[in-house]
Amino acid sequence: MQILQLEGTEDTPRIFLDKSKNIFEISGRSLPEDAAEFYKPIIQWLSDYAKDPNPSTELIIKLEYFNTASSKLILDVLSKLEEIKNSKVIWYYYEEDEDMKEAGEEFSELVDVPFEYKTY
Repeated sequence: MQILQLEGTEDTPRIFLDKSKNIFEISGRSLPEDAAEFYKPIIQWLSDYAKDPNPSTELIIKLEYFNTASSKLILDVLSKLEEIKNSKVIWYYYEEDEDMKEAGEEFSELVDVPFEYKTY
């Protein structure tokens, strides 16, 4: 399966999805001009991955900030994990950033995927 790697910019997160190395990470800032278009290949990659996933999958989300348009697409990404057995989300947030921690908690209530919270 192809690696999906997008370098982060000021407005888009870094994406690294690599089945062979079992590394799945979204990090940085997410406020793309067209969130649906930006997240489309990520959701497609996860749909393909769900057909033959690794024994366990941990999606690392380490976002400093995301806008409202991105939140809907992040939820779509997290919803894809519901189709993948033994998947979980590792939600990173700055220790003093209670808003980002609460955002992770809100997402965890909307999807049937275990969340683990870590600070950095």
